[in-house]
Amino acid sequence: MSIRQLHLLVVNGITFIRVPFILSFLVLALVHGWGVQRHLLKEAAAPSDAWAVVALVCLTLSALTDLFDGALARKWKVVTKFGAMCDPLMDKVFYLIVFPTLLWLLPIGKPLERWHALFMVVLTVLYLLRDQWVTFLRSVGTLYGANCAATFLGKFRTAMTFPLCGVIYLYIMLYDYTPDTMTWFRWVVYTGEAVAIFLNFWSLYVYTRNYLPYIKRSISEK
Repeated sequence: MSIRQLHLLVVNGITFIRVPFILSFLVLALVHGWGVQRHLLKEAAAPSDAWAVVALVCLTLSALTDLFDGALARKWKVVTKFGAMCDPLMDKVFYLIVFPTLLWLLPIGKPLERWHALFMVVLTVLYLLRDQWVTFLRSVGTLYGANCAATFLGKFRTAMTFPLCGVIYLYIMLYDYTPDTMTWFRWVVYTGEAVAIFLNFWSLYVYTRNYLPYIKRSISEK
C-alpha cells in the first residue's frame, strides 16, 4: 500500500466513522431520555447520568470528524471527488439523526420548552429542505461540469451547527438539575438557533444564485 493510499484510507475512515459515533449518540441519548421520562412518571428510578455523558462524547467526536477529515485531506493532498460527495452525505446523516433526537428530548420534564420544541421543528425542517434543494442543484450542475464543492458559507454553516447541537444537548442535560438557573443558557441556545436559521437561508440563497445558470440551461434544453 502506497503512502497516498494509506492517507486516503485514513481520511475516508474518519469521514465514515461519523456514522457509528452519531448512531451511538442516538441510542445513548434516547435511553437516558426514556429513563428520565419514566422517572418523572414515577415508574422507575432516575437513570445513570453516564448514559448522557457518553452520548455527549459521541456527539462531540462525530462533529470533530468533519473538522479533521477535510483538514487532513488538504494537508496530505488527497482531496478527491469521492470525498467531496461523501462529506455532505455524512452531514445529512448527522442532521437526520441529531435534530429529531433533540426535538424528542427537549420537552421531557420541561414545560417552558414546549415553544422551544416548536422552534426546533422549524429549524429541523428548514435544514432538511435546504439540504435536499442543494443536492438537487448539485445534481443539475454535474450535468454541465459544474464545480459542486461546498462553498465557504456552506462549510461555515456546518461548522457552526455541529457545536450548536452539542450545546443544545448539554442544555437539555443540565436543565434536569438546575431548571431555575438556566435562563442565561436558554438565551445562548436561542441565539445560536436564530443564527443557524439565518445562515440556512443565506446559504440557500447563495447556492441558488450560483447554480441558477445551470437550472435555466436545463429548463431550456430538451
